[in-house]
Amino acid sequence: MPANRPKEAAKYVLRLYIAENTPQSAMAYRNLKKLCREHLSGQYSLDVIDLTKNPELAKADQILAVPTLVRKMPVPIRKFIGTLTDTTRVLIDFDITPPLAVAFDAGKVASDVR
Repeated sequence: MPANRPKEAAKYVLRLYIAENTPQSAMAYRNLKKLCREHLSGQYSLDVIDLTKNPELAKADQILAVPTLVRKMPVPIRKFIGTLTDTTRVLIDFDITPPLAVAFDAGKVASDVR
């Protein structure tokens, strides 16, 4: 299911691997949509892959558990296994930084250097 922009125009290319409508997969999808809406508006494409229907697709990204979110772009490829309930952890692991956090961290780093 593509979301927002075509992949070539997207800054973040995401792929969510799920297993049918399991509670964990449904929760991961809801949490990811919220994260994308709040932090990546207009900057991402998303493919949702149901491994019960397309198990052969797990091989390409070496998926061992579901739900798994894969950030294909920007490189390096990153993976996050689970329901994505810890938004801060996902943002940090995927190098997605809200603008205010960048400004705060830059100020903190500058003051730490002195």
